[in-house]
Amino acid sequence: MKKFIFLLCSVSLVGQAIPPPDNFPGGGNPGFGAGGPGGPGRGGFGPTMQETKLVAQFDQNGDKLLNADERAAAREFHLTNKARRGGPGGRFPGGRGGRGGEQEPTGPGEKLTLADVNVFGPESLYDTATLRTLFIDFTDAGWEKEMEDFYRTDVDVPAKLSVDGKTYREVGVHFRGNSSYMMVGASRKRSLHVSIDYSDEEQNLLGFRALNLLNSHEDASFLRAPLYSFVSQQYIPTPKVNFVRVVIGGENWGIYASAEHFNKDFLKSRFGTSKGARWKVPGSPGGRGGFAYLGDDLAAYKRIYDIRSKDDDASWWKLIRVTKIIEQTEPEKLEAALAPVFDVDGALKFIALDTVFANGDGFWTRTSDYTIGEDKEGRLHMIPHDMNETFSFGGGPGGPGGFGGRGGRGPGGPGGQNGPDRRDGAPGAPRGEQDGARGPGGLAGADGGRGFPPPGGDRGGPGGFPGGGRGPGGFFGGGGGVQLDPLAVLKNSNAVIAQKLLAVPALRTRYLGYVREMATTWLDWAKLGPVAQRYHDLIDADVKRDTRKLESYEAFVTSLDGPRGLKAFADQRHAFLLGHEAIKALPATTVSP
Repeated sequence: MKKFIFLLCSVSLVGQAIPPPDNFPGGGNPGFGAGGPGGPGRGGFGPTMQETKLVAQFDQNGDKLLNADERAAAREFHLTNKARRGGPGGRFPGGRGGRGGEQEPTGPGEKLTLADVNVFGPESLYDTATLRTLFIDFTDAGWEKEMEDFYRTDVDVPAKLSVDGKTYREVGVHFRGNSSYMMVGASRKRSLHVSIDYSDEEQNLLGFRALNLLNSHEDASFLRAPLYSFVSQQYIPTPKVNFVRVVIGGENWGIYASAEHFNKDFLKSRFGTSKGARWKVPGSPGGRGGFAYLGDDLAAYKRIYDIRSKDDDASWWKLIRVTKIIEQTEPEKLEAALAPVFDVDGALKFIALDTVFANGDGFWTRTSDYTIGEDKEGRLHMIPHDMNETFSFGGGPGGPGGFGGRGGRGPGGPGGQNGPDRRDGAPGAPRGEQDGARGPGGLAGADGGRGFPPPGGDRGGPGGFPGGGRGPGGFFGGGGGVQLDPLAVLKNSNAVIAQKLLAVPALRTRYLGYVREMATTWLDWAKLGPVAQRYHDLIDADVKRDTRKLESYEAFVTSLDGPRGLKAFADQRHAFLLGHEAIKALPATTVSP
C-alpha cells in the first residue's frame, strides 16, 4: 500500500503535475495533518511520470549513447531544470526512508570474486534451480548518485558485466521502478535495469538482451513474483522470474529477483514473431487501461497505453479496433467478434490469476501495471507485469506509515487509521487523528473495501482528489486479501473488458471455473508449498548474509509458515474461494487450464 505515496509525485490531475508530499498544496502532508484543497478539476489520475528524453539532445557524436562528457552536460542540464520545476525529491512521510528517509545505514557487503561463486554452463538464464552471480563494475565510483540523478530519463550509466566467467563490455544500467525506488534509501537494494545490447545490438546474455533485477520491495519472502510467474505460466504467456546474486564493484549486493523483459524476444518466444505491437500500461492509482473505447482520436489512448514497439498509427488502430468491438458488440456475439483480434480465453485467465492470488497492484483494482502483446495472427494478449504484490493479505486503510483517513474528503483530512500489519508479521503504523472533515477536494482514505473511485467519479468534490467512494479495493486501489471477492473486478467501472466479458453468461461461468481450478490446484499448499520451499532454500544463506536487504532475515525465515506467510495466505484464500457462493453454484464439470 505504500506505493501510492510515490504516485502522488508521478501522476497528474487534469494534466497538471502533482508536487511531492512535502510540498503538498496548503503546506500539509495528506494523512498527516491539515492540508490544502488539492488541485483543480475532477479528472482523477493519469499515467505515471513520463521518461525525460536527454540522449538525443546531448548525443554530440551521433552514436545514440552518451559518453562521460555528454552525460556530464546532460546531468547538469537535467538537475538544473528539475530544481526549477520542483521535481520529485526529499523524504516521503511514513515510509522507510524513500530517498534519504529514516532507514538505518547499511553495512558493506562481503567481497566476492569469480572464485567464490558457482559457475554455470548452458542452463537457461531463468532456470529456477540456478543461482547465477552477476558481476557489475562501473568506471566511476559515484555510479549510484549518477543513476539517481538520471532516474526517469532515457540515460543509462555504462558498466562492465561478467557472468560465469564471460565479460560483456559496455552494458547500460539504470534504476527502475516506482515505489521500489522512491521508498528505498541510498546504499540499499534498488531495482535495476541492465541493457546487455547497450552499445552492441548483437550482444546478449544466453539469448537475452535485457535484465530486470527487482529488489522485492515489500516482500520479505522474495518469493511472490517468482511464485506468481511460475503459476501464471501454466495458463498464459508470462515473463519468467528466478533469482540472481548481484555483485557491484566487487561487493555483494545480495539477492535480486530477475524478471524476463517484455520486448521483441518475449514476443518471439511466445508468439512466433518479434514484429507484433507491444504496450505497457503504466502503474496508476486511477488507471484506465481497461480497454474502454475512447473514440477514434489516437491521442486519447496514448495518454493511457505506453507503446513499446514502433509507434505507428497501424498499431494503435489494432488496439482501438479491439476496444470498439468490446463497446459496440452485443453480448451474445462478443466472443466470436473478438476472437480474430483478441485472446478472450487468455483475458479470462489473466483476470482470474490476478484475482485468485489477490494482486494488490492488480488489474481488478487499478486496470494498470500489465502489458499487451500481439501474436503472429494479429491477436492481442493481456500479459502480467508487476507481480511482487501478489499473495497479498490486503488490509484496511493506509499502510505502513498510515496515509489518509476513512472518508477524509476535506482539505487534506488529518491522520489515518491503523495501517495493516506488515507482511513480516510486524504491527502496522499507529493510528493517526480521527477522520478528516468532509469538505471539497482533498484526499480520501479507505476503509476496507471502500476505495478510490474511478477517475472523474462523483464523490470527490470540486477540487483535488476524488473522494472516498466505494471502489473495488483500498485507497488508491490495493486492498483485496484472502477474502477478495472473485467478482471484485466488476466493481471497477474502468475494467471495461471484464465488465463486458463477464456479462456473457457462458464466459462468466468459464471465468469462475478458472477461479475454482486455480484455487483447487495452486492454493493447495501440498502442491504450491514444495515449489515455495525450493525457492526459499535456494536463497536462504544469501539472504542471511545480505547487508542491503530491505527486510530482516527473521521476516524472511517466517515468510513461509508465519501468521501472515505464504502458507497462511494459500490456506485462507483456498477456503474462502471454494466456499464462495458463486463458486459453489458452478456445475461440477472440470475446467482444463
